[in-house]
Parts: sequence; C-alpha cells; structure tokens
Amino acid sequence: MLDSTPIMSDQITSFPPGTQPGAFIFETALGFFSIAWSSAGITRCVLPEPSREVAKRRLSERGGMAGPLLESEAALPAPARAVVEAVRAYTEGDTTGFDDITLDLTGIDEFRLAIYAAARALGHGEVVTYGELAERAGYPGMARETGTALGRNPIPLIVPCHRIIAAGGKLGGFSARGGTDTKKRLLAHEHAAPPAANPDQGDFAF
Repeated sequence: MLDSTPIMSDQITSFPPGTQPGAFIFETALGFFSIAWSSAGITRCVLPEPSREVAKRRLSERGGMAGPLLESEAALPAPARAVVEAVRAYTEGDTTGFDDITLDLTGIDEFRLAIYAAARALGHGEVVTYGELAERAGYPGMARETGTALGRNPIPLIVPCHRIIAAGGKLGGFSARGGTDTKKRLLAHEHAAPPAANPDQGDFAF
C-alpha cells in the first residue's frame, strides 16, 4: 500500500482541512516560480522561468493545476503564501530551508518517498552523490534507481534534487527545464561545495 501521508504536518505551512486546491505564479530574484497545492499540501513546484507566460505553460505541462490559477497573492491560503515567501527568501540568499513545508506526495511509492525525505534532509549548499543519498535513504547500492526517482521529482527545490550529483563530481542529469544549466545555477546560488570525497574539485563556482 502506498504511503500517502503528507510530509511535515505540524508547522505553519500545514494545510488545514478544507483548503481549496490551487496554483500560483510569482516573481523572484531568480525568475518566475510556480507552485500548486491540494487540500493536503504542495503538489508541484516549477523552477524559475524567464516570464509568467512560460511559467504558466510549464506548470500546465507538468499537470500542476488541480485547482484554479490564482492571480492575487492576497487570495492565497496562508500555507501557500508562506511557501511563496520562503521561496522568495531563498532566491535572495536565505539559507533557512523548507523543512516546515507540507508536501502532498499521494500515490508516490515507498522508495521514492524515502529518497525524497533523504534529499529534504540535506542542508543549504550540501551536496552528495546519488549513491550516498541512496545509502542515507536505506537503499544502499541503488544509485541508478535514485537518479530515476529524482528525475521524477514533482517538487524540485523544496525536494532539492539539484544537490545530488554523480560520482566523480560530475553533475549528473537534471530533468527541469534548462537541464544541467539550471542545476549549476542553483548550486552556484547556494555556493555549494562538492562532496568531501572529491576535495580537489574545489567548489561549484560556475
């Protein structure tokens, strides 16, 4: 049986019963992000696009609008508004993270839930390999499967799949628009350091 329990349900960003599903596009220091939510938590996050129109198209392509696309930030339910504020703060250099954000991962299998939970435990700018993340999640030896799971991540940034790289310091794949360029951009934004196993790589100063 699939675990459909939303992650982290006791913080300010918990979605109270009766929350109406919706979506919202908002401008940040890195571009236009978009998010979508159900009555239980955040279901989608689309990484920054150059315009609101492109962000809307990308959100629609990812099946992210189970509810209406809201036009006014004032109309957002409080938990969604808190997510918008947290993402904006991140783009402006805040390192607090997104631990308190409730996610609705209904229908996602046990392995992917474990991988996403392990990814969420990474700190700002912390980078690990796919193999190391698999071990942390309790699935040693499943680096390739971990890469596949992260490629299907519906909530990038909040589930920070950009912080996982391939062995040997290579970036590995990235399914978000822009591919590895977007991954580089986020790692550079965080002044990320490579895993300790690769000290000669220096840092991700692209």
